[in-house]
Amino acid sequence: MAPTVTDATGQTGASGSAGASGTTGTAAPVGPSAQADTSRQAGATTRTVTELADGRELIYYDRGTPPAGRAVADRRPLDAVAPSSEVRQDPMTGAWVTVAAHRQARTYHPPADECPLCPSREGRLSEIPAGDYQVAVFENRFPSLAGEPGTHPVPLAVDDPLHTRGPGVGRCEVVCFTADHDASFADLDEDRARLVLDAWTDRTAELSALPGVRQVYCFENRGTEIGVTLAHPHGQVYALPFVPPRTAKMIDQAARHRAATGRNLFDDLVAAERASAEHTSADRTSAEHASARPPEESRVVLAGEHWTAFVPFAARWPYEVHLFPNRRVPDFTGLDEAERAEFPRIYLDLLRRFDRLFGDGDRRVRAPYIAAWHQAPSGHEDELALHLELFTVRRTADKLKYLAGTESGMEAFMNDVAPEFAARRLREVGPTSPTALTTETAPTTETALTAETTDEEPQR
Repeated sequence: MAPTVTDATGQTGASGSAGASGTTGTAAPVGPSAQADTSRQAGATTRTVTELADGRELIYYDRGTPPAGRAVADRRPLDAVAPSSEVRQDPMTGAWVTVAAHRQARTYHPPADECPLCPSREGRLSEIPAGDYQVAVFENRFPSLAGEPGTHPVPLAVDDPLHTRGPGVGRCEVVCFTADHDASFADLDEDRARLVLDAWTDRTAELSALPGVRQVYCFENRGTEIGVTLAHPHGQVYALPFVPPRTAKMIDQAARHRAATGRNLFDDLVAAERASAEHTSADRTSAEHASARPPEESRVVLAGEHWTAFVPFAARWPYEVHLFPNRRVPDFTGLDEAERAEFPRIYLDLLRRFDRLFGDGDRRVRAPYIAAWHQAPSGHEDELALHLELFTVRRTADKLKYLAGTESGMEAFMNDVAPEFAARRLREVGPTSPTALTTETAPTTETALTAETTDEEPQR
């Protein structure tokens, strides 16, 4: 459910955009449980919509009543942004490729005291005019896609079928998770993680309603090994005018599964992984009593009442986890309050496990990762499912997984780590005591795992 937004005059609207006037607005609580009124409830999520000096939209998300400083003006002498990009279709695969040459000039590894995502202070003005913030979202100054979606639809055919192209319209936003430059998402508390979820939900609702937008993609890149050029903890949201290749493959697979079984692919996938955890626990106990070899391990890393995280059967990356709500929903807006309430504990636990994978004693080694949130594109809400695909390019503490000839040249992944072993390691590095996240059917405690041995290369 999209939030009802109230502007400075008390008028309400569905989108929450301040528009060209640059007025400031706030929202009623964000999410399915939101009340369509203008109250400022303690603990509720509110937002303030304003503009940067060059006309780009900036939105602050806060718990409870936002401070007065949210309306502070951007004092930088910025020229209007005039990005230009286009999308071109690969005639051999049908995939769309975005060409955005203006991004060569984007900010690249600035020193910490010149970070454009930190709050502004005297003598250093940034993309965030306020002196502090909780979560902030703004239009990227160097976007891959820009321009009003729907004004120039991506062409499906042209007179020259080998050179199909169109303007790169869409929207690219930056999501700043915290004002703390040295933190990461895993360092957030549960309340802040929930605030980020509310921001993702709000942006999904607003951007997916724009004409011409086919899919809304929320993601985080972390670590220089991934190619991140700004160290400040942040993610991005893309409003795409086309269906990207991985989503297109999922659509095809879901259709094949439906035709073959009459069931939904993602429902069956989550049910099978959850069932494997229950069966593995029971079968392992029986096998141990009979002095027989235990069966194949479950790939479930952790499971809650509403969410399940597991290493996929055909994982592409050394450590890759998919996180699904147990009840299939097409995107963030479909989550109910119980699913939203459990999400912060599950997600933070998962990220922290990744950070413990490669540490040694008290030494903390942050894992570089990509956290990719897949949401159903327009027209496929009935079959596709919201889920996270989280993976790291690190395979040991001192080795990276590079995309070599088979992966980059043929899109045929070769994984150096068995998915079952990766799941076991991720369970091992979990909390030292059981938490509310653990279900009786999911072997997530250290006790169930420390007796296991493996011939795999040590991953610490």
